[in-house]
Amino acid sequence: MVAPSLKLQDLIEEIRGAKTQAQEREVIQKECAHIRASFRDGDPVHRHRQLAKLLYVHMLGYPAHFGQMECLKLIASSRFTDKRVGYLGAMLLLDERHDAHLLITNSIKNDLSQGIQPVQGLALCTLSTMGSAEMCRDLAPEVEKLLLQPSPYVRKKAILTAVHMIRKVPELSSVFLPPCVHLLHERHHGILLGTITLITELCERSPAALRHFRKVVPQLVQILRTLVTTGYSTEHSISGVSDPFLQVGGHSSKTMTNTSPLSSTQVATNTDTSRNAGNAVLFETVLTIMDIRSAAGLRVLAVNILGRFLLNSDRNIRYVALTSLLRLVQSDHSAVQRHRPTVVDCLQETDASLSRRALELSLALVNSSNVRAMMQELQAFLESCPPDLRADCASGILLAAERFAPTKRWHIDTILHVLTTAGTHVRDDAVANLTQLIGGAQELHAYSVRRLYNALAEDISQQPLVQVAAWCIGEYGDLLLEGNCEEIEPLQVDEEEVLALLEKVLQSHMSLPATRGYALTALMKLSTRLQGDNNRIRQVVSIYRSCLDVELQQRAVEYDTLFRKYDHMRAAILEKMPLVERDGPQADEEAKESKAAAQLSEAAPAPTEPQASQLLDLLDLLDGASGDAQHPPPLDPSPGGALVYLLDLPCAPPSPAPIPDLKVFEREGVQLNLSFIRPPENPALLLITATATNSSEGDVTDFICQAAVPKSLQLQLQAPSGNTVPARGGLPITQLFRILNPNKAPLRLKLRLTYNHFHQSVQEIFEVNNLPVESWQ
Repeated sequence: MVAPSLKLQDLIEEIRGAKTQAQEREVIQKECAHIRASFRDGDPVHRHRQLAKLLYVHMLGYPAHFGQMECLKLIASSRFTDKRVGYLGAMLLLDERHDAHLLITNSIKNDLSQGIQPVQGLALCTLSTMGSAEMCRDLAPEVEKLLLQPSPYVRKKAILTAVHMIRKVPELSSVFLPPCVHLLHERHHGILLGTITLITELCERSPAALRHFRKVVPQLVQILRTLVTTGYSTEHSISGVSDPFLQVGGHSSKTMTNTSPLSSTQVATNTDTSRNAGNAVLFETVLTIMDIRSAAGLRVLAVNILGRFLLNSDRNIRYVALTSLLRLVQSDHSAVQRHRPTVVDCLQETDASLSRRALELSLALVNSSNVRAMMQELQAFLESCPPDLRADCASGILLAAERFAPTKRWHIDTILHVLTTAGTHVRDDAVANLTQLIGGAQELHAYSVRRLYNALAEDISQQPLVQVAAWCIGEYGDLLLEGNCEEIEPLQVDEEEVLALLEKVLQSHMSLPATRGYALTALMKLSTRLQGDNNRIRQVVSIYRSCLDVELQQRAVEYDTLFRKYDHMRAAILEKMPLVERDGPQADEEAKESKAAAQLSEAAPAPTEPQASQLLDLLDLLDGASGDAQHPPPLDPSPGGALVYLLDLPCAPPSPAPIPDLKVFEREGVQLNLSFIRPPENPALLLITATATNSSEGDVTDFICQAAVPKSLQLQLQAPSGNTVPARGGLPITQLFRILNPNKAPLRLKLRLTYNHFHQSVQEIFEVNNLPVESWQ
């Protein structure tokens, strides 16, 4: 005997009472069979009950596509109970991918014109949820009529439906422009909020609409003033704030970019900040002020509001304030500087996200006038910060010290403090930067070597610190033993103590192979700096001739060979390192100047005959050493040059014109540029070099660039040069694309970029259609 069909409430209880997934599937399959049978029988009385059960099954994740046509039948019914379930089923089971959704267009049109408010509301909700572009075009006139209906219930839903239509079909903007001006005169707050949302959508998608709605800015300002200045109203107030949703919508409207300063000032001064609703209104006021480029005084007001947010007990509000101040610090640096003590206090937050944002903002506030005070605060935070923040904090301190260091000695002390506190968390280039800095400060050699020796004697676990100390002791060990440094307390060090300390580094299990290499080289250099016997150094070097590490073994063999065979050359080979020019803005400018001078010299015309004679003189040197060799007659300066005539080679074809570079992506300081090369020997091959640069204040990590081309082309992606782009114009990432285009088809690229920036995951997918014609023709 077949079990009877269950009611919706009984079905829910039985499904919830299933102890295993198999039991749940069994109940659902049995009930779906009853539902199918009922649909086949065409029972009009219980059809809406069967569809309601099917919708519940659909929400649990089980297939319910066989109920799509039943939705159409219920929508066409004259009973409200049928229409209600039918429209709900259409919203859940139908979308633009199914052609069946077009069949309900006529039913929706009839229901919108009936004049029954509940039915009109159902039709408008369904249209705003799953209406396709075709449905929006067909039903736009009916929705426009409903915008001016007397019922607020219908008008609210019609406004939201119009928003959906504008998003689907932007060319319908002209249809909904005239009603918006009339809707702004409404007293109903729900209609006003929907109207502002509709105006915002129109302005974002149509410049003509933006110009049109600039005329209603005074009216919007008056609405905001009324909300701020009116007293408490139980109907529209939330926590004592008059309709915060409408205030937020009004501030976020694109037409409010020219709001009068008086309105924003009134909102900022009259809004209660003891409730979240008031804070939401103030934050939208801040966002609006940030978009007004000409109002400098208002931007100071916005920064002060965010400064008050930093004193709020709610962590979410403090996080929002820190994030917003980080956006403003570049344009309003002096205004944000006033809240520096409060920002520094936020470093001690127990919440990791808050302390990270406070760290980023503190690093952005560092400049040449406050670098000493800020570095003290940041160094104190570095000693107690969580492990996951130490790398960012150490890198930020090193970059700020390199940029704003008042003196070289202060710069060296700052880096040494970072290496001592968090040496294992610094970037890889910290060792090279510090050695270059010390090498370029000749007056601080004695001071640096003594500071590093003391730090090394206290702790040999920080590997970057040990490497710098070993290098400095090897270079300036003679200054360490002299003890004539007046800048620090006198330190009596003998040769045996120095050698014992370096041997301790070599024997420590904490030392990396690179650190042992620094220590072994330092010992070797001390053999020319110290006055005593070198037997101890020779014994240590000979021990590492059999080291398992190949690099260290090779160095030991070479140094031992110096002792045994080339001892007379040892002092000259191991003399002090010459000064190495440091990379920086000044070095970059000098490189640009030298490059420009080289280009000018290349562009200057040069006589042909002297070049030919110089070439012949070079060939004479290759032929023999006789100085009276007879020169051949001068060469005719024909096209192709003297070298081509001499070697009897054909003239080389002129090189093709270079293909211009193309910038394809830019966001928050991250750029992706493409450069193109077509090898002359293979014109069908195109080499594209993608270069990712970063001019922002935060590193870009986990950078991945993927590309796709049409099927008629062949693409090969080479491995990138890395996955991290350092901040402030650090070393870029390059990746080579090899594209084979034998048919010279128009070239299109689809790129997908994924990376982490400012501790947020970013994914961008875009198509490049404006590639230079020279890259594929």
